[in-house]
Amino acid sequence: MANMVSLKDLMQDELRDIYDAEKQLTKALPKLAKKATNEQLREAIEQHLQETEGHVERLERVFQQLGMPAKGRKCEGMQHLIDEGTTRIGDADEDATRDAVMIASAQKVEHYEIATYGTLRTWANLLGHTEAASLLEETLEEEKQADQKLTQVAESFVNAQAAEEGGEDEEETPARSRRGAGRSGAHPSAADRGRASNRGRR
Repeated sequence: MANMVSLKDLMQDELRDIYDAEKQLTKALPKLAKKATNEQLREAIEQHLQETEGHVERLERVFQQLGMPAKGRKCEGMQHLIDEGTTRIGDADEDATRDAVMIASAQKVEHYEIATYGTLRTWANLLGHTEAASLLEETLEEEKQADQKLTQVAESFVNAQAAEEGGEDEEETPARSRRGAGRSGAHPSAADRGRASNRGRR
């Protein structure tokens, strides 16, 4: 990372960071959509993919307005969020649980972007780049709407379904334990019967 001595430097570096982040998402979101089992979740992800492609184009307009080349800087934060989400989604066995993990991971990404675009919008206004600030505001609002949509899907369908999947497992385990205990108590093994018989002869 280059030395940053002014707000202008900070803004340019952050723009390169989020540009790379959006590029990463254009590759990650199609894979995410294929793994979603809830139809509304899949539609929300596919819609946000289209928006993300628009975010990339909008950032390129911001670069142009600021006289900067449209070039990203490796966004380690987004890479970590994507890798973490991929791992957790892969660990989920049940469909609804996987969808719930998917939403949680996607919302972490949204919150990262909301924080970034909010900061960039503020900096652009302070530096007098009003047109760039307006473009960044548009993207910020779309990120907020995407986050709200994911919350709606989670609270309307997915979380309750995931809770039911977990509830079934919790109910079955004690029942199996009780049944197993009952069998061993009522029917001693042959070895137990043999030991009892030997004690009687002594």
